[in-house]
Amino acid sequence: MQPTGQTRLSGDAMPVRKVEGGYQWGTTGKVYKTKAEAEKQGRAIYASGYAEGGLYANIHAKRKRIAEGSKEKMRKPGSKGAPTAKAFKQAAKTAKGK
Repeated sequence: MQPTGQTRLSGDAMPVRKVEGGYQWGTTGKVYKTKAEAEKQGRAIYASGYAEGGLYANIHAKRKRIAEGSKEKMRKPGSKGAPTAKAFKQAAKTAKGK
């Protein structure tokens, strides 16, 4: 059963939830004025391959969305939700050789 105030986009997509000041996709990040804007962002993130590929794929996908005009920003190192040094070390261990 889904908590009140949350909707799912499809399958296992992260929920859009009502927060102070509007709606938010996921648990951290930007707060949108309307639920439709938050759902649109969630669809765009999943369409760009958010759930696949790992840390570097997610970073490249986000940079691509920013270049295409989304109003997202890259998180500053050390900020809440930003990849940690440990995450980068783990990604380097599991990276495929080119």
